[in-house]
Amino acid sequence: MKKIVISENQLRRLSKNLVESPEKGSYMAKQQLFVIATLAYKMWESMEDGEQLEDWMETKIAQSEQSITSVVKSFMYDEFTENPETDGMGKLSFDDLIIGK
Repeated sequence: MKKIVISENQLRRLSKNLVESPEKGSYMAKQQLFVIATLAYKMWESMEDGEQLEDWMETKIAQSEQSITSVVKSFMYDEFTENPETDGMGKLSFDDLIIGK
């Protein structure tokens, strides 16, 4: 797989373009998810194995993980229960809602 490298200026321009051309729905959330994913990947890629972060950084990352996991679980659940083909709770497995485990 080819690595994609994006500068902060490119990310800023891309984010600005997304804001200036709003669509229906949660376009801001989609933009924010893109920024989170891009920056998180950029940091993950630049970290050395065993590299120690400051305590406050680790706390913020842990809080962010908990927050995004809650949102994704709820989003997945809503998508699952709104689909008539899935038979609602009848076929729901909580293993389907576990993220990152």
